[in-house]
Amino acid sequence: MQTSRQTFLPQGFLRAVDISVPGEEEPLFSAVKIQENMWHCTLECRLDHTCTQPDFSISLTAGFIPSFHWAPHLTPEDGYIAAQHIFRTPAIIFQNAQYGLVLIPDIRVLDVQQVPAYLDMDALEQRMTVGLADARIEGHIMYRREKETIYPKGNLQIAFFMIADMKPPANPFRRVLSFFWETYGKDDFTRFTEPKRDLSPYVSYTYDWAFLRWKERVWQEFTIDGKRVGAPAFIVTATQSPNYHETPHQREALSIWNQAWFCSLRSASGLFRYARRSGDSLMMEYARSTKELALSFPQKDGLFYSVAATEMEFTDETHENMRSLGWDTLYWGNSDRNPFSAEIRKSPYHILDMSFTADYMLTWYEELEQDSRLLNYASAYADRLVRLQDEKGYYPGWVSEEGKPKGVLDDSPESSMSAAFLLHCFRVLKKEKYRDSALRAMDVIGREIIPDGRWEDFETYWSCSRYWNDHVGEKIGRNNMYKQCNFSMYFTALAFLEAYLSTKKGAYLSLGRRVIDEMLMTQSSYQPAKMPVPVIGGFGVLNGDAELNDARQSLFAVLLLRYAEITGEREYLERGFAALRISFSMMYCPENPEAKLQWEKAWPFFNELDYGFNMENYGHNGETNSEGIGIGEFTIYDWGNGAASEVYERLLDMYGHEFVNQKFL
Repeated sequence: MQTSRQTFLPQGFLRAVDISVPGEEEPLFSAVKIQENMWHCTLECRLDHTCTQPDFSISLTAGFIPSFHWAPHLTPEDGYIAAQHIFRTPAIIFQNAQYGLVLIPDIRVLDVQQVPAYLDMDALEQRMTVGLADARIEGHIMYRREKETIYPKGNLQIAFFMIADMKPPANPFRRVLSFFWETYGKDDFTRFTEPKRDLSPYVSYTYDWAFLRWKERVWQEFTIDGKRVGAPAFIVTATQSPNYHETPHQREALSIWNQAWFCSLRSASGLFRYARRSGDSLMMEYARSTKELALSFPQKDGLFYSVAATEMEFTDETHENMRSLGWDTLYWGNSDRNPFSAEIRKSPYHILDMSFTADYMLTWYEELEQDSRLLNYASAYADRLVRLQDEKGYYPGWVSEEGKPKGVLDDSPESSMSAAFLLHCFRVLKKEKYRDSALRAMDVIGREIIPDGRWEDFETYWSCSRYWNDHVGEKIGRNNMYKQCNFSMYFTALAFLEAYLSTKKGAYLSLGRRVIDEMLMTQSSYQPAKMPVPVIGGFGVLNGDAELNDARQSLFAVLLLRYAEITGEREYLERGFAALRISFSMMYCPENPEAKLQWEKAWPFFNELDYGFNMENYGHNGETNSEGIGIGEFTIYDWGNGAASEVYERLLDMYGHEFVNQKFL
């Protein structure tokens, strides 16, 4: 049944309100003004029998032409939806200089419905929709609304909030975030994470797992030029458990990475802090071995590789299992998550990866050991990086062995990480050329990236979500949005904070807050009622993927706490601690009874020998349930338990035990 309603907002905001309901009964619609410029709307449908219908939804068509659109997930064609699974901080935003219109689902009402909720945003028709319908997953990861949904007998209700602003704020996200956190997030944060505020047991599980119980699978040690080096393996799978007695699944090449995702030097710095604090000489030896490995990566005119790998062979004709030929077959290469090659040895240098790793070299030099080799290695790269900057201020995405740009993402926000690194160099070495280069980069990013939401980086297109990777630099017309990744939001918010600290110019801090707020729109700002594990405070990744509790949240936690310190913003503090605590939520251990149950349903052979195993995210394939769907198969030490432990140890050094273990009741 199709029906329509007179608009309830002030003149100019809405042109039409259209309703699609199952059955033939007239629906009940109400819109109540609850505060200045905000209304609470409900649409109720009473069914006296089960109905099979295409949709139950309400669509609102704007009465103005927005210049800015935002939605939490891409819906590139009619029929695609943003399914409830990806409701982290769900909203739809339309805005121009005169009008601002925001739809926020009332998730407490939608959570208890018997049919899942969804959002859809059509920028071509200026229409925003909230509804209830089943969906199927297509690709990795889009959701298409099913042609028919079974609506059960009884009451169905859609509820949402509408914000209508004349002359809306320059930062379209702050009001949405504040509303979500005050209405839902703050209470869920304390209820679900306060019992787990002592994170030291998780750190102990991490290091015992990596260097004791799973040591034969995780720790890799070998000799380079007569020097003993080592680091944890890039990835291990559940079937490599000491409890598993069949042929294990080797997911990827045996390798060790130093790049923007998986940085063994980053994790080793956390282990160093832990060993220094606890007086554990064996753990200190492991940490220093990894530092030595980082310094062993060959460097050519400042540029250096990001991956050390071994040759592999398949163990049967199916090519389903493979094994390493050992570290005697060591070769160097770069991350294979790129548009040029799927082979580590053939992949070009990635500027982002080098800047991220070199930044941790400076951190190690400043805060752990004043090893001049680290400073020399990082500064040699910094000098080359400055020379690679283009006329506009960007650093290239990838470069060849000769250092020539490869022509993809050469004007992207990946440049922000390079700028943050150079500002770090300026702080340590006091060379103005580093600061000047970095500020040029941040100025162009402020002009060209932020206003349009062009958050494109390597992960946006060349990780597991490959949709649109043949349209780099192009918006998706139906949504008037780029495919976006929050990793480049993080780099940019970090760089603007460093720019502010270097110059004390408030404009840099304002831009940084704008970016960190957009990043926070990808944080779970509430705990869904039907979610089997805690996700409050966890982060997603893309507007074209489905992860919950992604491992990047530990990195993000530090940045949020730094912004809280600078701005005095209480919400940043609480959100930062929510991200920190949820970083350990997917670990298999008794302290996580909800996740432990799910792990044992997915991998029944798990027991105490596996305590510390920690998948990088949850619900990666777009769905979860109480029977283990959503639990993954692997641990990446440098993007999971080891990375989260590094952040905890770093925060202890930055702020002390009392701060890190504070109560929020």
